[in-house]
Amino acid sequence: MSDPASQLKKGVLEILVLHLLSRRNLYGYQLISELDERSDGYFKLKEGTLYPVLYRLEDSGLVESYWEQDTGKRGVRRKYYRVTAAGQAWLREMTGELALFYHSIYKIMGDERL
Repeated sequence: MSDPASQLKKGVLEILVLHLLSRRNLYGYQLISELDERSDGYFKLKEGTLYPVLYRLEDSGLVESYWEQDTGKRGVRRKYYRVTAAGQAWLREMTGELALFYHSIYKIMGDERL
């Protein structure tokens, strides 16, 4: 992730992951799919990008994980992630900061299209 677009994406990835997890518990592949679908392919992540984010969020106490047996044909165990109370509070705070960030950029750039 060295190009400018990748750096911008990396900067908001934790917020987006927490937002999706605040709506429902998801496992890694579901998160990758949701990010891809909801962004029309703009946030197309690989596992090697997502899992370090999840581990950081878990180490920070913002998410927690648990194992659950899949009810499908294969019956595999999946590691699900859910937002903690601390994660909910952090998400609210960062959502406000993100809104202020974008508002400030818009004020600086004026009527130019973003």
